[in-house]
Amino acid sequence: MRILHTSDWHLGKHLENQSRLDEQEKVIEDIIEIADEKEIDIVIIAGDIYDNSNPPAKAERLLYKALRRLGKNGERVVLVIAGNHDNPDRLTASTPLAYEHGIILLGNPKSRVDKGKIGKHEVLEADEGYVELKINDENIVILTLPYPSEQRLNEVLGDISDEKELQRNYSEKVGEILGNLSEKFREDTINIAVSHIFVLGGETSDSERVLQVGGGLTVAGESLSIGAQYIALGHLHKPQRVKYKNVHAIYSGSPLQYSRSEIGYSKCVYIVDLKPLEEAKTEEILLKNRKPIEVWRCRGIDEAIDMCERNVDREVWAYLEIETDKVLDQSHIKSIKKLKPDILSIVPIIQEVENDDEGIESFKERNIMELFREFYVHERKIEPSEEFMELFVDIAGEED
Repeated sequence: MRILHTSDWHLGKHLENQSRLDEQEKVIEDIIEIADEKEIDIVIIAGDIYDNSNPPAKAERLLYKALRRLGKNGERVVLVIAGNHDNPDRLTASTPLAYEHGIILLGNPKSRVDKGKIGKHEVLEADEGYVELKINDENIVILTLPYPSEQRLNEVLGDISDEKELQRNYSEKVGEILGNLSEKFREDTINIAVSHIFVLGGETSDSERVLQVGGGLTVAGESLSIGAQYIALGHLHKPQRVKYKNVHAIYSGSPLQYSRSEIGYSKCVYIVDLKPLEEAKTEEILLKNRKPIEVWRCRGIDEAIDMCERNVDREVWAYLEIETDKVLDQSHIKSIKKLKPDILSIVPIIQEVENDDEGIESFKERNIMELFREFYVHERKIEPSEEFMELFVDIAGEED
């Protein structure tokens, strides 16, 4: 059986108030193309389908269209679990219609699948947290653990305030749930698991929402030692393997760069080939970077404008950093934005005054508005808005 593992689509996400829906639509097209070319039997999407619990209508339409095409009118099974960004009830609202297209939507750890036909395939057995499917004459048992929030496990954890105790109890509970479910594995079936969790030691990025302040909701690698041939994980945006002996668990990562901290590595999906009693064979398929995020550092405003002119036709998001000895005025910022609207921010890197005496004398010759603007840029690394400056004028008693 051949599986395609992806996760963390974050449909509806913005980057510095810029919509990513166009890029998301293109990368989903790429994933559908890969699924067709690689003759995938089942697609697994391991959580964080949407970027928040109330996604825009366009994001929902994009998901429904994507799932219908991935399912190929029921010829292929698509299994989707909720992540910490998703509203479980909203994600699973279309379950009755989804079954006809071979699509399984699971919102919380106690979700269960109905037995019977699922598209052109069959659900042989199912209960809370697991499903056995017959796909193209092969049987697969899948343990399913959508994002297990503290609230959803509170009947076991109770009211725990100590961080170390919370982490230990949470990790042990997740391990207990998966361990009990693993009793459903058999020698004549393909045996895998899917979950949306943060495994201790994983490499994070700036675009992931912290599961718990202080890292309480993390899972130790040993909790995944359940005898699964493959564990499809979601939550971390960098593709990576869980580093624990005898555990074959992988984060597929997000399909797009969602922050500047993700510039240094490629995005991908995983193709997994499985047979009963055999080790999983995995293949990393790199995705096209439709609109990369870059950081441009320039020496002076002229070099910044030249950089924008040279990249005017490129599809790229850019953070612009300009080394300068003075504050950028609005005319410079407008010129840059006009040349390259996809500039996400313009940060002046103010050169420090080397001679203190000269610096003090220069301060005497400048008004409080200039000094405040320069101080604001130095501290916040961004130009204050005109509205903010007008407020400062009112407070300081200065005239514009």
